[in-house]
Amino acid sequence: MFPGLFTSLVSFEDDLYRNIPTIRDSQDLFDDLSDDERVRQHAVTAEMATKETVRSQAIDKPFRYDVAVTWPYMEANWQETRFSDGTRYAVWYGSLDLQTTVCETVHHWLRFLLDAFPDVAEPAYADRRVYLVSCNGLLLDLRGKHAQYPGLLDPDSYAFTHQVGRYVHDQGQNGLLVNSARHPAGVNAAVFERRILFNVRTHCYLSYSYAPADGTVRVERERGEPWLVLARSRKSFV
Repeated sequence: MFPGLFTSLVSFEDDLYRNIPTIRDSQDLFDDLSDDERVRQHAVTAEMATKETVRSQAIDKPFRYDVAVTWPYMEANWQETRFSDGTRYAVWYGSLDLQTTVCETVHHWLRFLLDAFPDVAEPAYADRRVYLVSCNGLLLDLRGKHAQYPGLLDPDSYAFTHQVGRYVHDQGQNGLLVNSARHPAGVNAAVFERRILFNVRTHCYLSYSYAPADGTVRVERERGEPWLVLARSRKSFV
């Protein structure tokens, strides 16, 4: 079906960077509930009893059926991503280095922002939390295969990668390694089996700020200290 594509299987045993939205500065979410500190503490205790665990946020969440966002007469689905059309299975994504996961998430954050607010003129901000997640399993190695199959890195269409994803899923494979479409030097892991992911740790916090005037995104690890300034080049970042 894909001649020359699935020619290499690697035993992968390393950490992957997983980058998700967060609230970087703690807030009292119940300060308007009551002036009585004891009442607010009861609210905090109740909220913590139902709050997602670190593992749930960093590993399990992408694999869940998301019935909350579907209509009653629609089939429940997962989110559409590069290797999943969102109707049959989920895929978890992590990067082999920090800068790649930043470029990937900046792209998707900006796409959401500009779709929702196409005429945005004021700077926009977002906080992120980056986890390290251990991965141990056999992965199909598609690095470098975009020379033969450019659809792997198509910046606009997932049509080809959805075909690849369905094949990988139906063959019962753990996942794959593939070059990043958003960072020229980066590599991502697309994981189809959550059992090969474990050992979640917080690596760092990040803050993104988008400047509409010049289209750049400034990334800070420490408040007020720029770590990366990304300039958009077509659909990727350099």
